[in-house]
Amino acid sequence: MDFNGTWKVYSEENLEEFLKIVGAPEMVIKMRKDVKPVIIIEQKGKDFTYTIKTPVFTKVHSFSLGKEIEMMTIDGRKIKCTVREENGKLIAENDKFTSVREIQGDEMIETLTAGSVTFISRSKRA
Repeated sequence: MDFNGTWKVYSEENLEEFLKIVGAPEMVIKMRKDVKPVIIIEQKGKDFTYTIKTPVFTKVHSFSLGKEIEMMTIDGRKIKCTVREENGKLIAENDKFTSVREIQGDEMIETLTAGSVTFISRSKRA
């Protein structure tokens, strides 16, 4: 699994519905729906640094596979989650959603599920 690199999001499905179901404020939903972020992933063994860049904000998360971390959402809420690797996929789970990130060909696909809503983000290496 090689997630290292800079990834440019080019397609998102159900973003607005996903942000609503996880409790993001309306201001954040409006701001985020017109922005396609750049994601920079640096992997060293089981340790990752994950940076999300948009014209409005930059968020950096560091985590190690199998260890619980606390991260900040784009609207400033703190959430705890654990990321694990399973069959070449990065899976993050917390009490609000599950994220599955995988490489398919030259794309990185992230599928986030919260309740009955599934958000899919597709990126290509920049």
